[in-house]
Amino acid sequence: MAEKEVIQTDHAPGPFQGAPYNQAIRAGDLVFVAGQVGVRLDTGELAGPSVEEQTEQVMRNLAAILEAAGSGLDKLVKTTVFLLDLADFGGMNEVYASHVGDRPPARSTIGIAQLPAGARVEIEAVAHV
Repeated sequence: MAEKEVIQTDHAPGPFQGAPYNQAIRAGDLVFVAGQVGVRLDTGELAGPSVEEQTEQVMRNLAAILEAAGSGLDKLVKTTVFLLDLADFGGMNEVYASHVGDRPPARSTIGIAQLPAGARVEIEAVAHV
């Protein structure tokens, strides 16, 4: 079994309130990124009230963590999107699509009752390194 390597970057928000998880774990040639919400690193606040603003920030956070792991958005193989309101699917999808290129990863999208920090969207990811 591959050795587990903790991935940590100061270019994306860390775990909420010291919770016991890491931004990402690299195991072999895969990196598993914890769910990211649209919190801006400079303010610690959500990027805005809309799902589009929050999704844009989520993708920036994911990109920063993947870069720290030696990967990138172009190497995503699977994502899971959690939406507070499935009516936000179109807005999230438009922003998401602009970041994943013409060979997007496999994806699941799930409606959920509540997300951390009042977020409208959270995305977790698996990528190849």
